[in-house]
Amino acid sequence: MLAHPQDGVNALAERLGTTGTVVRQALDTLSELSLLRPSGEHEGMLRAVSPDIGMEILMARQQAELAAQQLRIEASRAAAAQLIAEYADLRPASMHPGVEQLIGIDQIRDCLTRLTRDVREEVMTFAPAGAQKPEHIEAAQPLDRALLERGVRMRTVYLDSVRNSPHTVAYVNWLAELGGHVRTVPSLPTRMIVVDRTTAVIPVSSDDTAAGAVVLTGQGTLTALCALFEHIWDVAQPLGNAVGVNDKGLSAQEQSVIELLAKGCTDEVIAKRLGVSPRTARRLASDLMERLGARSRFEAGVRSVQQGWLPAR
Repeated sequence: MLAHPQDGVNALAERLGTTGTVVRQALDTLSELSLLRPSGEHEGMLRAVSPDIGMEILMARQQAELAAQQLRIEASRAAAAQLIAEYADLRPASMHPGVEQLIGIDQIRDCLTRLTRDVREEVMTFAPAGAQKPEHIEAAQPLDRALLERGVRMRTVYLDSVRNSPHTVAYVNWLAELGGHVRTVPSLPTRMIVVDRTTAVIPVSSDDTAAGAVVLTGQGTLTALCALFEHIWDVAQPLGNAVGVNDKGLSAQEQSVIELLAKGCTDEVIAKRLGVSPRTARRLASDLMERLGARSRFEAGVRSVQQGWLPAR
């Protein structure tokens, strides 16, 4: 239109090798951008503004759009701040400093997402659930990779029973290749995640970890929990190492079974503590009773003390 100001719609369409409909749509867009103006010489016709004026118009329009976008961003930020403040007011105040209660799996997941997003140095984890489900492994891998690539140190203690799970072993080996550290023990006291040695998340009930949890931030509490982790980490075995036996010929898992039997634990409780099936727990208990020559669990406890498998009380 700058080069051929007298051309109408049909002439422009012919010159451009397109249709009149396409040209009309283009003219509408140019008009909306203020790059076309009514002609003062030819009534009913449009003329193109000069390129320098057109550029100024476009720049001014973009600046106006940026200013409007900035206002929308500020309004969104203000709305978000207000929402956070209102949510904080609705949350029950903790009765104890350094303790926050989480109710339900949604709150627990939100908390863990926030903690892993903000972690800077280290994540220490007790994972007493035994073999990991393939779908859980697949969901965890992107976050694990992101943390390790950020230089976060990851140490996780699993149960010895994961050694019998091929997909869990493959996952642990994948973690090790990226710089993660994994060891195993026969049993763990509870599920626990400690972030940067400043925050710990522990379930309220070991029987139902999704029901609720507590977030602990007190310095004294964290010192004790970190010491607990370091103690168990020191006695745990790297996954690549074969699980040995003690001077009594018992593996660490068998020693744990003996101790749990002596406490009167059922097969179901033993299975849960070791991260194995009840059937496996019954087999382990039966094998140990057979080695002791015991016909009852009470007799097994007595013979365990006699043979030095358990300390005399």
